[in-house]
Amino acid sequence: MFKRFTVDESVSGQSQIKSSLQRTIRAKILEQLPAIEPYFEDILPKKDKMVLAKVAGHINVVCSPAAEPLFFNVRDGPYCPTLRLLAKYPILLPRMCVDDGAIRHVMQGADVMVPGLKSPRAAIDDVPREAVVGVYGPGKDHPLAVGQALLASSAIRTVDKGVGIENWHFLSDGLWKCPTLS
Repeated sequence: MFKRFTVDESVSGQSQIKSSLQRTIRAKILEQLPAIEPYFEDILPKKDKMVLAKVAGHINVVCSPAAEPLFFNVRDGPYCPTLRLLAKYPILLPRMCVDDGAIRHVMQGADVMVPGLKSPRAAIDDVPREAVVGVYGPGKDHPLAVGQALLASSAIRTVDKGVGIENWHFLSDGLWKCPTLS
């Protein structure tokens, strides 16, 4: 999703969000990520204005007033935390731990295949199909990627091949390399 992202070429516009839309976005984020509630005022204070950046591919990036990307979504899809935010607050998303052999591929933008989630060093949380998840390496505290589970965790445990997680945002992609969108 952000593999070829650059601020100059990909961002078509940035604007402050009206307070009514800001309330709607805040409510959707709280609904989709209930674990964020204790930290929500630290991440997106009510008094601060949010900035919305429109990105190529119908992607919306919700930023802090300092233009630091915090969340993104595609069209009306779920709001996902950026890797920088997930590294600060790892409890926001369910953890999917991949095998050592999958790390290099995930960091290059590849989707996570089911065999990479089934090895002895891999570990997965119970998630439904289409849940937004954080992808981690074995024994690592910082995420490698944010993606969407294409299979429920129960299905991942039973099938032997195919794509398990669609990789949306990964370390070293364009959004990771831009600490601000200004």
